[in-house]
Amino acid sequence: MTGQKVNHFISILHSMLPFQEVRVLDINSEYLGVPIDALMENAGEAAAEVIIREMGTGKRIAVVCGVGNNAGDGFVAARYLMRDNQVTVVLASPPAEIRTEAARRAYERVKHIASSSVGIDYGKYDIVVDALLGTGTLTDVREPYRTIIGRINSSGSFVASIDVPSGLGTDISIRPDMTVTFTDVKQGMTPENSGRIIVQDIGIPPEASRYVGPGEFAYYPSRGQESHKGENGKVLIIGGGPFTGAPALSALAAYRTGVDMVSVAVPEKAFYVVAGYSPNMITHKLHGDFLTDEDVDHCMRLASKSDAVLIGPGLGTDPSTMQAVRSFVSRCDRPMVLDADAIPAVAADLSVLKGKKGVITPHAAEFEALTGSPLPRDHTEREKAVKEAAASLGFTILAKRRIDIISDGVTTKLNRTGNAGMSVAGTGDVLAGEVVALLSKQVSPFNAARMAAFLNGTAGDLAFQRLGYSIMATDVIEQIPEVLRRSLRKLS
Repeated sequence: MTGQKVNHFISILHSMLPFQEVRVLDINSEYLGVPIDALMENAGEAAAEVIIREMGTGKRIAVVCGVGNNAGDGFVAARYLMRDNQVTVVLASPPAEIRTEAARRAYERVKHIASSSVGIDYGKYDIVVDALLGTGTLTDVREPYRTIIGRINSSGSFVASIDVPSGLGTDISIRPDMTVTFTDVKQGMTPENSGRIIVQDIGIPPEASRYVGPGEFAYYPSRGQESHKGENGKVLIIGGGPFTGAPALSALAAYRTGVDMVSVAVPEKAFYVVAGYSPNMITHKLHGDFLTDEDVDHCMRLASKSDAVLIGPGLGTDPSTMQAVRSFVSRCDRPMVLDADAIPAVAADLSVLKGKKGVITPHAAEFEALTGSPLPRDHTEREKAVKEAAASLGFTILAKRRIDIISDGVTTKLNRTGNAGMSVAGTGDVLAGEVVALLSKQVSPFNAARMAAFLNGTAGDLAFQRLGYSIMATDVIEQIPEVLRRSLRKLS
């Protein structure tokens, strides 16, 4: 063990890591060059070291393993524990059911000491190590895990859980004497349900939590095989008038991000142009040349049939449009993305944001209009300013810079994907379309913003690899499916 992995022995931390964030960190670590096998090796070694430190050697130990990466941690721990102890690896399910490649590789190195859980008397062991169920989404515990958990709890042996007590948060869980957890205390863990909590550093790079990566797509909702039209997101985009391309780009980006339906409401002047961009868009005609108060009732009816709304792309800044935006925002009860010309509109009367939720996507000038203060030149100060503004407004802010800053006023992440070629017109409209698409899938504003920032920047990077500085916003849109495919594949 290196000194770096020996530290962080503490009882409990002030913050807690949601289970889903563990997955985010694992995938982002791999994206940054730290493979899951290395994290698993570090986790198993760290758990074994703590157990030996606390309990000594020469013990009879059962390491009870499930079928996921938590089992892989257990297999590695067993390998280290067997040096000075009598160790048996107990399998809850047949080896063929081990789900992940990393866990299978770890199992191959300890299969000579493995046995089935059938008929095991856990009371005959000095120590039982729980590596059954990790931090995946778990609503109920099924057999054979229920029976195994019950037998471990009634064994009278010293029980040490790896990362989290199996079944935590359900109606039945391991009641350990000690839990060796990694990186941070996990959400829901207390000394009452987890015993003594000892946190170990397993080498996750700090950048895995600071910067967005493919791990953010742990929050991307899966599409049910029996789902039908509209169940995977219905978007309304209110834009256009003086400019026709912006709302169309947002609409196409929303479709490529995986929604079922996109409606675009534009003034009559822009209607036929926008409708002609693609037959996929459902285009609604408003009045006249600009959005005005006369259109707000119609927009409200359209919003009532949508899951999320984007307002702003291509609207222009006519005073009647600015008033109409404020009127709509004050009445809308759907999650919203406020982009482009909608930002100075609400900046003139921030009270319209009260009780609303969503994402605001300002560039530097729009941020100054929104807050009354320019974005600081120093990056640390910029982060602070964005976080404070998000907390004050009650909206997630995705501040567009060379390094984007995403904050909901509590948590802040950065995005460093993207390239100078994306200074081309329309890429901000694409980003707004991606954000509203994710909001329409019931993703929280902060998670929608951080996913969209990575999605947009990475799609732009793929377009740049093909076309260099000749990229257009439509080229970025066409790369969105590839980024989604790569990111979601890492979750399977």
